[in-house]
Amino acid sequence: MDKIHIIDEIIRTAKENNGIPLGINTFAHVTGIKRSDWRGKYWVAWSDAVTEAGYKPNILQSAYDEKVLIEHVVSLIREIRKFPTIGHFRLKAHNTKEFPSYNPFRRLGKKQEMAQKILDYCKSKPGYEDIIEICKGVLVSSEKEEREVDSGGAELRFSFVYLMKSGQYYKIGRSDCVEKRNYEIGTKLPEELKIIHKIKTDDPSGIEAYWHKRFEDKRKRGEWFDLSSSDVKAFRRRKFM
Repeated sequence: MDKIHIIDEIIRTAKENNGIPLGINTFAHVTGIKRSDWRGKYWVAWSDAVTEAGYKPNILQSAYDEKVLIEHVVSLIREIRKFPTIGHFRLKAHNTKEFPSYNPFRRLGKKQEMAQKILDYCKSKPGYEDIIEICKGVLVSSEKEEREVDSGGAELRFSFVYLMKSGQYYKIGRSDCVEKRNYEIGTKLPEELKIIHKIKTDDPSGIEAYWHKRFEDKRKRGEWFDLSSSDVKAFRRRKFM
């Protein structure tokens, strides 16, 4: 693992996180760069790596006030007119400098807990009726899902966002069965279609939208992109989103 590459990743992920460098565990999860890749080789402590990348170490993501986070969620709900998924949070942060990365929002809990906190926050405020109704819908839906699971209903379903290559171009799409989708598309192409990588997710539409937006300037047509080797590496680092 190259030292310059690690510094570049610290800078890249910090930019995506509103200029705040990621903590050691989050950085490893997002980039796939483990502690063993740098500790004792290039730096003694993570703060040394962050400092060499040009940032102040030990900046806590929890600096965001919970009410500020809730107001950000409220604005996002009004923008997309529904309760956001992780993909929506990441896409908004990618496109809007002032919007926090997804990590601080974890303080609000998972979807149902977050919806309840937002509902409690909005109840005493005039003009938040639209947000209250959407949050109530999330809570009612979650209760129904819990009853279905308790009675033998379906568990949470996962799907995949995939990266395939044919010739010099790459396709980014989503499917429950990537291998089947590869075969279906491949039979219509003049060159072999290879599966490069697939990301497991419970939000395939949101995560697909994130990658499409991230590589928007390299889109050729539809879901086909002219990606660089660094773009492919960035996609392949993600195992789950």
